Amino acid sequence: MTEGTTSTAAEGSDTLTRLEQEGEIAADYLEGLLDIADLDGDIDMDVEADRAAVSIISDSARELQKLVGRDGEVLEALQELTRLAVHRETGDRSRLMLDIAGFRAKKRAVLAELGAKAADEVKKSGEPVKLDPMTPFERKVVHDAVAAAGLRSESEGEEPQRFVVVLPA
Repeated sequence: MTEGTTSTAAEGSDTLTRLEQEGEIAADYLEGLLDIADLDGDIDMDVEADRAAVSIISDSARELQKLVGRDGEVLEALQELTRLAVHRETGDRSRLMLDIAGFRAKKRAVLAELGAKAADEVKKSGEPVKLDPMTPFERKVVHDAVAAAGLRSESEGEEPQRFVVVLPA
């Protein structure tokens, strides 16, 4: 191996170690939260797309619904609190993704389909398509789906009314 590839491999290993540490800190924080709320749930940790991913799963997903809230509002807040807990421990900004009871996974599938359908509509009509306002997570999923369909998209507007516009090729 050359010096350049050794350095790249070491950087990748360092990044993975850092993301795993973020996951561990987040898991500890979330376990404490579950204990306080007297909720049952198992914590699953992974690294996906250069970010730590932590999921809370349970046989009784209905009970965890309290932690998701309406349209994922509580989930978004818990994700931010968890990122802050990681930041407090590491001193680094975290891009950690939190999923509870598979809410984000289901939402990702629906949004990817929405992005693909919007891309198809733009390909047929040749006209831009504006979608409803979305959270940053939702917009990212749609942007990825549009790019996979071979088109481009942009976010417009101000939070919380920021939305995706799918553009012709």
